[in-house]
Amino acid sequence: MQPKIKSGQLCTVEPLGDDIVVQCGDVVLCKVKGKEYLHLVRATRTEKGSGIKYQIGGVRSLNGWVGRRSIYGRCIRVES
Repeated sequence: MQPKIKSGQLCTVEPLGDDIVVQCGDVVLCKVKGKEYLHLVRATRTEKGSGIKYQIGGVRSLNGWVGRRSIYGRCIRVES
């Protein structure tokens, strides 16, 4: 399976406003375990007291769960 974004491709990322809904399948700029990634949202879950969590990963990998504060923006364009 091929990645949605190949290494070195130029991407445009828009900041997340409060009105933006992050969904499964979105590619987001986020911080997971101290590292920044441009990764796919693989799943979501709701946790009592901490809101929605997002599972971040690649096509073949998972990097963990993050909250909305760890997501900085959403990829809106990939140059070919």
